Amino acid sequence: MAMYHSTRSQEPALNSKQAIRTGIAPDGGLCVCDDLGTATLDLSELASKSYADIARDVLGTLLTDYSAAEIAACVEEAYGDTFASGEVTPLVELAGELGEDCETCGDAGPATYVLELWHGPTSAFKDVALQMLPRLMARTANDGACSADASSPCGAAANPCAAADEKIMIVTATSGDTGKAALAGFSDAPGTGITVFYPEGKVSRVQELQMSTQEGGNVHVCGIRGNFDDAQSAVKQIFANKELAERLGEQGVRLSSANSINVGRLVPQVAYYFAAYAQLLRAERIQPGDAVEFCVPTGNFGDILAGYYAKRLGLPVAKLIVASDKNNVLCDFLTTGTYDRNRPFFTTTSPSMDILISSNLERMLYYLSDGDCELVAQLMDELAASGSYTLPADLLARIQELFGCGWADEDQVADAIATCWDLNDYLIDPHTACGYHVLGELAPAPDAKARVLLSTANPYKFPRAVADALGLACPEDDFACMEVLSDATGTEAPEQLATLQDKPILHTDVVDVDGMAAHVEAAALAL
Repeated sequence: MAMYHSTRSQEPALNSKQAIRTGIAPDGGLCVCDDLGTATLDLSELASKSYADIARDVLGTLLTDYSAAEIAACVEEAYGDTFASGEVTPLVELAGELGEDCETCGDAGPATYVLELWHGPTSAFKDVALQMLPRLMARTANDGACSADASSPCGAAANPCAAADEKIMIVTATSGDTGKAALAGFSDAPGTGITVFYPEGKVSRVQELQMSTQEGGNVHVCGIRGNFDDAQSAVKQIFANKELAERLGEQGVRLSSANSINVGRLVPQVAYYFAAYAQLLRAERIQPGDAVEFCVPTGNFGDILAGYYAKRLGLPVAKLIVASDKNNVLCDFLTTGTYDRNRPFFTTTSPSMDILISSNLERMLYYLSDGDCELVAQLMDELAASGSYTLPADLLARIQELFGCGWADEDQVADAIATCWDLNDYLIDPHTACGYHVLGELAPAPDAKARVLLSTANPYKFPRAVADALGLACPEDDFACMEVLSDATGTEAPEQLATLQDKPILHTDVVDVDGMAAHVEAAALAL
């Protein structure tokens, strides 16, 4: 059975159910498994497999203590009828070139495709994982027996063993999309509650309404006076608060996470990399074994880390390209080897990437340093103490072999939206536009037979930014702006977005960062 432990030490020893239920390691590290890559997926029949087939294969390989029946049930519940596309994450070929700035691509270069990850109930890529996580979480409870290694810590703050009547309070920070997707997944889920914090005034109007109108007797939504990094750091501190864990434990409540720090959020995302490859095979755009390049708009590094997991599972990945917005801390890091969050924070039209502290980067550092927990712990201590760290040169070289990067400022994002529409009659949101711009600037990897851009959100989640980029005159109201955008492009807003304005506001709380822990405790004790 594959066992999980912290990126910062070899403890505790948890099976995947315990790792998912715990969310984050007791020492603040993220849960990793040293067996990653020892088992790989067979590509010979990939083209004939549905998304559900692929998801079962991926989850069964990475979450080995779930039975085949449990995995099958989770997949059916998550993807059976919750996505608008039968492919779940359909692949669309861009008919035109990437744009005039694509000086290095050439007519003979590999074709570019968009992997649409936004056909779920909240129109964002987070749905793929957050329709799955509640199902995985629901199957973590046991009969009270402890299956952890005898040396595992079983104190109140770290006990991975679930009592039969224990309840879970999911605590999540969001930069825009995770919050709604998590709320939709966990709403009224038995034995759980969910508290979502978002940076007030720093998400789109549509994103805010998606959260503030969320129904469910177990959901709590709260704005914070600060940015996403403030919220995420405070959530990590809440998980590390042993006194709070003990108080909640006495009431039969455990805290866990729906952010991608939870391995149960990360693992389901691996499936859509294989699904993209399968669609390319079916369309006879590539042959089995051909390498594919993936470009991923990302701030917290989880979405692109799933691509690294896919590569470890045998997917022929030529390159993984990080696309950043003006908050380009990841691009600077991948270029120089120095991670430095001591820089201005910019509020952009791509709010889900307005992040200066990328949590999932820690998992990548663990794997590419060959499991050097001491080094990872040292780097994370330096980041906490001074806001920066610098990699050893050999580690940076290993990372750069696989990961490329680029970024787009606000003018370049707007230009990318307009160019993609002009050349392809294809509408993209500002996050996807960052990736479109970056692909246009970078030459394809030498062995890449196709380039796949991950599209992380439906453009109608950001109607004003998209309409402005197309030069459309929009009224002040975002929903009237949706109508203008629809009329001008012949596209349609998803019903779940277009009807938000008619829903009542149910959540209005706003707190300072230092009030978040008290808000969580009150919500947890109300379960």
